[in-house]
Amino acid sequence: MAGHSLTRPSPENEKLRMLRLIEKRARSERRWGALSLWIGVGIFGAIALAAVLAPVILPAGPDHQDLLATLQSPSWHHIFGTDNLGRDIFTRAIYAARIDLMVGLITTYVPLVLGVLLGLIAGYRGGWLETVVMRAVDVVVAFPFIVLVIAVIAIVGPGLLGVYIGITVVGWALYARLTRAEVLVIKEQQFVLAGKSLGYSTPRILFRHILPNVIRPNLVFSTLDIVLNILVLASLSFLGLGVQPPTAEWGLMVADGQTFLLTAWWISTLPGIAIVLAGVGFSLIGDGLADRLGQGRRGRAGESEGMILAVAEETP
Repeated sequence: MAGHSLTRPSPENEKLRMLRLIEKRARSERRWGALSLWIGVGIFGAIALAAVLAPVILPAGPDHQDLLATLQSPSWHHIFGTDNLGRDIFTRAIYAARIDLMVGLITTYVPLVLGVLLGLIAGYRGGWLETVVMRAVDVVVAFPFIVLVIAVIAIVGPGLLGVYIGITVVGWALYARLTRAEVLVIKEQQFVLAGKSLGYSTPRILFRHILPNVIRPNLVFSTLDIVLNILVLASLSFLGLGVQPPTAEWGLMVADGQTFLLTAWWISTLPGIAIVLAGVGFSLIGDGLADRLGQGRRGRAGESEGMILAVAEETP
């Protein structure tokens, strides 16, 4: 066609267009990460607030019985219905949240502290200490998680104490492995080598310079671990190895209603919904934290020079 020529976009314009698309996608991911984080915090906050205020808003308690109102379906008077002893399912579900959240948090963050400390020391020092710690990790992860927890409970005995000890004894291993893998990379970074050359002590290098960089993936994983530990508690209580009757606990409530599934479905179904809701909340928090902390990790390489200067400027 005369007077017209096909023009190809210049490499600079094509590169600029791609950068704009990448930035647009990154902004969208950041918005979704912030939204998921706040939704998760809202769900967790609502459950935690209801659990803390349970004695105030539901003074009757979870064990109050009304034998004239057994197996009542959900209604305005009993939002979640009643069980075979006339106990209000909604009241018991709120009180059960106190135990489930407490167990989920304690059995997550006690192993996290233990595993991070062992992985931190093993990854930094190496040698026989690393060998001992990692062989112990291999032994723990070689068996199914729930099987080892049940084995520990069989020794300690059923109940909350056995759950606490069992999950803690098993749960530290993954945090130790994750932390060691991070430390093996970070200890070769320039800011760590600068700290060594300036004669800083090992605890100072570990806890002031390495720990803040390795704690991020552990915090993200811990939110998912809380969900797992709540499910483990519910499973153990369902099997009769966790919380013992008549204490209100979500898994135990599901077990209590299994014989009434065809006639009173709400006894098991509604506590199960509470478990799912708590799991969704913590999962959304984990997604949001992964996005927030992931931005810091992606920028870690660019921050190394600034950290070297910060280390050099510190007074020994």
